[in-house]
Amino acid sequence: MTTAALTGTFASLKLALLRNGLKQSTGRLVLFVLSAALVALFAAAQLLGLVLLRGNAHAGALAVCLVALLALGWAFLPLFFPSGDETLDPTRLVMLPLRPRPLVVALLLTSVIGIGPLFTTTLVAGSVIAAGEGAAATGVSVLAGVLALLVCLALARAVATANVRLLTSRRGRDLALLSGLVVAVGIQAVNLGIQKLSAPGAGLGELEPVARVLRWVPPASAVDAVRAAQDGQWGRTAVGLALTAAALALLLWWWERGLTRLMTSPDSSTIQAAAPATARRRASVLTRFLPAGRAGVVAERTLRYAWRDPKTRIAWATAIGVGLLIPVVAAAQGHGNIYLSCWAAGMLGLQMYNQFGQDYSAFWMVAQTLSSRADADAELRGRSRALLLVALPYVTLVVLGSAALFDDWGALAEALGISFALLGALVGTGAVASVLVPYSIPADNGFKNVAPGQGMVASLSIFGGMLLGAALCAPLLALTIWLHVAGPHGWLWLVLPVGALYGYALIDAGVRIGAPRLARRLPEILTAVSRG
Repeated sequence: MTTAALTGTFASLKLALLRNGLKQSTGRLVLFVLSAALVALFAAAQLLGLVLLRGNAHAGALAVCLVALLALGWAFLPLFFPSGDETLDPTRLVMLPLRPRPLVVALLLTSVIGIGPLFTTTLVAGSVIAAGEGAAATGVSVLAGVLALLVCLALARAVATANVRLLTSRRGRDLALLSGLVVAVGIQAVNLGIQKLSAPGAGLGELEPVARVLRWVPPASAVDAVRAAQDGQWGRTAVGLALTAAALALLLWWWERGLTRLMTSPDSSTIQAAAPATARRRASVLTRFLPAGRAGVVAERTLRYAWRDPKTRIAWATAIGVGLLIPVVAAAQGHGNIYLSCWAAGMLGLQMYNQFGQDYSAFWMVAQTLSSRADADAELRGRSRALLLVALPYVTLVVLGSAALFDDWGALAEALGISFALLGALVGTGAVASVLVPYSIPADNGFKNVAPGQGMVASLSIFGGMLLGAALCAPLLALTIWLHVAGPHGWLWLVLPVGALYGYALIDAGVRIGAPRLARRLPEILTAVSRG
């Protein structure tokens, strides 16, 4: 089959997949139409705005940054939304008598079908129009636009092919849950950029330093070639186009190589599993930092669950990301202080709540081993130590980073002491709340963290624990305020050791309160976490 015929076949196949998918339900059709209409309106508005900016001294910088942002989005798109386009999965084609090179060309050309590619085409067109004026710039803009669009599409295809085994596995589907965190970070970054551009006295000229760097990065280099052509800088025009063309050739080669390997090599289901010795070596590294006995075993199990269970992993990753993002965003906006780093301790400390619900129905196996108060005490201590193994170095690094961001090293000791106290308060109250107010987490729904009918129980557990944890930190906060107001600032360093010891005491008290109740309330806890 010729490349042209293969391209036509794949185009018909993609249209058929789209048409048949829309026929499955009226709701899906309505959602598609509304999405297409909204995207079309937004793309038209962007195109009009870019066209009106043509002739602005800094329009080229905006165009360069916009195309670089588009390429970044296309690089992440197949990782977080692998099921958004079924033709991104080349494993569906491995049994067909097709050679990789014609397949690459056909898939690349048919990649322009869809809402996303059409939106990208519109923005790329607007960017190259805004980047330069004149006959020379217009001629170069046609080639630059085509190259930029093809690089975006080839980048998405090459990344998807290189990671297709991961994306079609359980771990790949779990990875899609991280998209919410990445999108939130991306939106916040865009928001900061807009705020900076909207500040009094600011304008598109603020983008020039960024554009001077991005103009050497394909496909933004092709857009910068249009601006260079307008200024008669033909050497830079040639270099910009050559960089993007070289990037396109490299991506196509990587994509073809990935297709060849995918069609000729076995997948993990046909390869013998890793030797048990490897797993034992990994376990030995993990257990090196854990105590001996039952508490160490429980801590290791908790850490393994946190890594292997999708919901727990996403919850930990979100807590770590948000706790780090809050002081960074505040510093970027020019306000805030080092005490915002306490969010790191608060977000990660909340992971101690509903410990037994995170085990799902498998908690009944754990319950069979809890035959005494000592077993319950070791269970809670092991779970808290697993969380502290991650939280203590993380909180320390966030507070140190915040001190550097806000240039407030004098408040480092008290901020770190308050963070340790808050972490201890939440871990201690979380141990008690896990015993007294457990609730079920649906294991078969990746986007629900509370079983139907247990929303009030979950709210009571989390928000009540947060309020209690904040109240328990009041003595240390009072000490800190008194040292500031009364004048003995030289003693503020005492907040660090006092906060650390106080946090440890709260954890110990929480475990001591929760352990005997865990041993007594096992049937009720089993019933609560098994609902839904």
